[in-house]
Amino acid sequence: MAGKDVLLSVDGIKATYNGAITALHGVSFTLHRGEILALLGANGAGKTTTLKAISNLLPAERGEITAGSILYEGRDVTTATPAQLVRAGLVQVLEGRHCFRNLTVEENLISGGLGRSGSRAEIAFDLEKIYALFPRLKEKRRALAGLTSGGEQQMTAIGRALMSRPALLVLDEPSMGLAPIVVQDIFKTLRRLNAKTGLSILVAEQNSAIALRYADRAAVLENGVAVLSGEAAELRQRDDVKAFYLGQKSAPAPALTPASLPSA
Repeated sequence: MAGKDVLLSVDGIKATYNGAITALHGVSFTLHRGEILALLGANGAGKTTTLKAISNLLPAERGEITAGSILYEGRDVTTATPAQLVRAGLVQVLEGRHCFRNLTVEENLISGGLGRSGSRAEIAFDLEKIYALFPRLKEKRRALAGLTSGGEQQMTAIGRALMSRPALLVLDEPSMGLAPIVVQDIFKTLRRLNAKTGLSILVAEQNSAIALRYADRAAVLENGVAVLSGEAAELRQRDDVKAFYLGQKSAPAPALTPASLPSA
């Protein structure tokens, strides 16, 4: 990634909940402008806490960053509210497909444009771009979001985030609970969007196989610590990654530790 600007820098962050429960013990990685970075790890590894720290959402859950720093475009994210970060281009799709269930699909999408104070013409223009990306949403535009399928709700949540015109799109477990073919379609769409517009994407995923297929680089979390990072293509070939994160193992192997795994 030589020659590319660092858009997001996470440096040695530690985080706790309720001043007692430590969730992150030292997470570091960088995301360059125009790339897709996958944040990998098992359930409970600290992926969601890391993403909430990046969007400054931890205080809403009695959490706080106790050490380290997070810089978005050189700005300390803790000095801005989540809403201010969205207006600055850092937009997150939370885990669980948080649609407004009693609004139509199109009303959900429009709400993303309203969040950045888009004009009527801008919102109409962006809507057509979302429908081109996700044709299924155009078919369901008048349906209540709560009555659509899980895949359609995930597309709606992603589309709503894209309506905010992000510079950095942050996705938390977009594959959760979805059929493999739907997951693949969503990741293919994100990859095309990245290639066409240069949108930077940070995606936290437990489904490491598909994340490594579509990401440029990846960082692996384990027990709240970043233990490994590198080019996605290279990580796909590593035996330890295959064993622990792609499910390809025949016998137990020693745990990954920061000492035993070099960082890229």
